[in-house]
Amino acid sequence: MTDPQKTSGIESISSGLYDVNSGDPRSELVDRSGMAPEDVHQITRLMNALSGLRNKEKVLAEASEKYMQLNNQDMRALHFLIVANHRAEVVTPGMLGTHLEMSPASITKLLNRLEKAGHIIRKVHPVDRRAFSIEVTDETRASAMETVGRKQAKRFQAAARLSREERQVVIDFLEDMARELTLDGEDWATEK
Repeated sequence: MTDPQKTSGIESISSGLYDVNSGDPRSELVDRSGMAPEDVHQITRLMNALSGLRNKEKVLAEASEKYMQLNNQDMRALHFLIVANHRAEVVTPGMLGTHLEMSPASITKLLNRLEKAGHIIRKVHPVDRRAFSIEVTDETRASAMETVGRKQAKRFQAAARLSREERQVVIDFLEDMARELTLDGEDWATEK
């Protein structure tokens, strides 16, 4: 589980990137020209809030993995299967492999492990009788929904407390930030 002291350390490190008076040479990466110190402080608080959210998400993920005795990849697979089930979609091993960016051999190992642990069942595909579909067992679905699902649902409530206009501001901000973080055209990020 994530150490709260490390979390606060991460926040203080990230705040140094934005703080006007940090004295940290890395803070030169951020252009603060023409900005009032109050604006820089508020932006720092915003960045720290995002960091805090990521840390809470990590702690939640680690706790749910421990509770369900699964690794991150297994949890991602179960999440995909549960969401597909809610949409009444049939999932094949190939679809799951594409989603998780895993080879067919690795997906087979993952499915064998999940099936042996009683988390999934394989059925004959309803349309293509040569293939099979994958479903989460009722027990695993109930366990996931009662633990991590119930916690994740609280995010919806936080968003519901905002007005439509406030939600649009948050959506625009997060989408803009995601665009700024794209690795397109970054030579250092390409595989060698």
